Amino acid sequence: MRRRSRDTILILRFTRHISRFTAGLCLLFLPGCGLVFDAVQLVYPVSTNELDAICRRGKAQVGMAAEPFRPFVFPAVWTDEGARVTGFDAELVHEISEALTNRCGRPVAPVLHLIRFRDLFLLLNEGQLDFFVSAVAAGVPAPARAGFAYSSPYFEQGGIAGITKRREVLDVVQGRLPPEEAMGGTARLLDGLAIAVQDGTAAQMYAESILRPARLIHCDSLPAAFELSATTDTTPVDVILGAKPVLDFVTKTTRRDWVPLTDRTGRILLFTEAEYSVVMAEESYKLRWFVNDVIFHLRQTGRLEAMRRRWLDESYAYPRRASIEGLSFDVAKMPAHYAQGTCRETAPR
Repeated sequence: MRRRSRDTILILRFTRHISRFTAGLCLLFLPGCGLVFDAVQLVYPVSTNELDAICRRGKAQVGMAAEPFRPFVFPAVWTDEGARVTGFDAELVHEISEALTNRCGRPVAPVLHLIRFRDLFLLLNEGQLDFFVSAVAAGVPAPARAGFAYSSPYFEQGGIAGITKRREVLDVVQGRLPPEEAMGGTARLLDGLAIAVQDGTAAQMYAESILRPARLIHCDSLPAAFELSATTDTTPVDVILGAKPVLDFVTKTTRRDWVPLTDRTGRILLFTEAEYSVVMAEESYKLRWFVNDVIFHLRQTGRLEAMRRRWLDESYAYPRRASIEGLSFDVAKMPAHYAQGTCRETAPR
């Protein structure tokens, strides 16, 4: 399936480049080029109005990760009214849907597609989604993320951090810290360690591009990485690398036996900075302007900061919030909910 997915992306991009090249020739040879230009439009529309299309449908096709990224996306909950998912990102989708309803003059319902994180980019590229949101770091350098556009950030305190279950690992990392006045990055602090990352995330791409681990372990989800660590005695996982706010949340709530990698003063070590954004197709200009305006309004009114505090700082039971305010989704199209996948080791570079 992965090979087929990559082939699909390459075919779509090749079609786009051919269409643009043909359109460019038309600009040079305008007389008699109308038919050719019409043909190009059939293959790849030069301009579309995504907002009008959403208004006509009365639905917005929205993607969200099936894997939990607490507190941005929590595990699904089954209620008397059906399956529900909640979290910071689910509330953001609700706000965007409400704004679309006001813009369209008719109800616009979010049709939620809960799928594997690594498949979100593929479905968007295939035109099956209008946008998706799952604590996605904007501007991550990776071939698989070319051709996508990101909204203005709705969360700025992102970045990649690490956690460990073993005090000796933290001692090793802190022992490698340079003097406070010395210049130096944090990447080399993890040299020679066994590092687990979730496939398709910024942490995986960072680890493959920058780090020099003894072992790099690719996991289908963050829970799969925790499960591997709990069941592996001879070759333990030294560090789980991931999104800082997600790791912060789980170590404070559900995985208290894990601790963040910190410097000697207790400050959490950041390996990158990141801002989280809504992801859209590169050509969805009008939709991007609209989503940017929604985020700007939420920020100006203080609503965005209130959402951040509500999900990151408050104490709450997420199943209750899901049953009251969560978004519904089609369970039949969702991957096996409790199958959090497996982990696979790759050889060091």
